[in-house]
Amino acid sequence: MTDIKTPRRRGLLKGAAVAVGAMSAPMIAKAQTTSFRFQSTWPAKDVFHEYANDFAKKVNDMAGGKLKIEVLPAGAVVPAFQLLEAVNKGTLDGGHGVVAYHYGKQAALALWGSGPAYGMDPNMVLAWHNYGGGKALLEEIYKSINMDVVSYLTGPMPTQPLGWFKKPIAKVADMKGLKFRTVGLSVDIFTELGMAVNPLPGGEIVPALDRGLIDAAEFNNATSDRILGFPDVVKNCMLQSFHQSGEQFEILFNKPKYNALPQELKSIIDYAVQAASADMSWKAVERNSQDYIELKKQGIKFYKTPDAILRAQLEAWDKVIEKKSKDNPLFVKVLASQKAFAARASQWQNDYMVDFKMAYNHYFSKKKV
Repeated sequence: MTDIKTPRRRGLLKGAAVAVGAMSAPMIAKAQTTSFRFQSTWPAKDVFHEYANDFAKKVNDMAGGKLKIEVLPAGAVVPAFQLLEAVNKGTLDGGHGVVAYHYGKQAALALWGSGPAYGMDPNMVLAWHNYGGGKALLEEIYKSINMDVVSYLTGPMPTQPLGWFKKPIAKVADMKGLKFRTVGLSVDIFTELGMAVNPLPGGEIVPALDRGLIDAAEFNNATSDRILGFPDVVKNCMLQSFHQSGEQFEILFNKPKYNALPQELKSIIDYAVQAASADMSWKAVERNSQDYIELKKQGIKFYKTPDAILRAQLEAWDKVIEKKSKDNPLFVKVLASQKAFAARASQWQNDYMVDFKMAYNHYFSKKKV
């Protein structure tokens, strides 16, 4: 009897396993991938577009097939400066850019990037945003202009050069009348300094320089500037500036589509933003320093922006924010929040941080200081 019952029992177990398998197959088939179509505000060849793809890859890898973000370059669906509106309408599910690109909808948005930020560096501006009230203020601004989006700030950018010029700029008077490219409230700073400003998107700058439509321009960093072709048309670059000394990137989502995600995927996005921010800042050091060397090899001449111009920028900024604060309560609120945070955080950083340039000169400079 035992010999007869044993195979029967095994047969029953085998049949049960087949039945379970048959039931589970449809369940697996029903598990679908949520796909988000993103667009960056950067040309496909720019390192900024690479940063956008780095973020998407982190989300895609952690989501294990449950969420997939596809990133398209600037202009694939909408022009760079129309990203916010496209994400709000759901034409795009999300995007990668900078808050200052939305300056035309509310001037206060440019305060996340334009100007000296009361002496804060880019990482400190991110600290203010995430822990000092900036995030709530940005949400308030987007609500006030009826933009139904979810915004994450990420990736502290290194201080940007004053720009690329056909001739080195020695004094403020040398800037007057030049046709210059910049964006955000930097438009107002350079206008105060006597320049004729044209806020072109990244991919249009070098062609405009080459055709003589503008005389000078700034974009961002050694890597992007080299990739976009600045050294092919201009041979002088002025380093250090307050016009965009604390900028960071923005990752946008259409709010209804974001809210429809399960909490697990929202958490993955949260942590992917933080991971991408750290990774980008490390990659920027590696890439920018290498490309700085390559630009010098190409014969590019670099000059430190004279202190007189830097002081003139600060004075111009004071005039700009005074004008913009009139009849714009949100602008005033953002400035007040930044100033309060900077007064505390900048004093701590300035008091605690050692002079790294002293150590650099000790090891690498012929003249010890």
